Amino acid sequence: MAALPLATAEVCDANLHLITNGELRALQPVFQMYGGRRVFAGPVVTLKLFEDNVLLREFLEEKGQGRVLVLDGGGSLRCAVLGGNLAQLAQNNGWAGIVVNGCIRDVDEINGCDVGVRALGSHPMKSNKKGVGERHVPVTIAGTRISAGEWLYADADGILVSTTELIV
Repeated sequence: MAALPLATAEVCDANLHLITNGELRALQPVFQMYGGRRVFAGPVVTLKLFEDNVLLREFLEEKGQGRVLVLDGGGSLRCAVLGGNLAQLAQNNGWAGIVVNGCIRDVDEINGCDVGVRALGSHPMKSNKKGVGERHVPVTIAGTRISAGEWLYADADGILVSTTELIV
């Protein structure tokens, strides 16, 4: 189920109590915007891997159902874990977005896909194919701990994570 996109700045202004008690967190502004969907939101699933995208492909082959994949790639800037083919797969399977703590490649292809993507940057080299990683584990990226089942909201102002779905 896809969430309604909310303006992150307005959400912060209207929910100081959720920020104060830690139920609403903002990721540090380290991500670049990619993908054809500039605003996206949905329930989170998590994946932790390092310079390997086999498990990422397996995730994106599943029906996304409006979910957001938060991928902790260890912050690697040495290769890309997401490229145009996987972004197309995400679009075709109904993923709302992908947040990558690492790099992507095939930027023009990704920008042509109807999926939101945030990543640290782009890199022309592809990743390894060993199948090593962890699914559905809490990850810490951009100064924020994120768990499967939480909700993520992304727009031009930034990325928010909430313990529950936010209602307008």
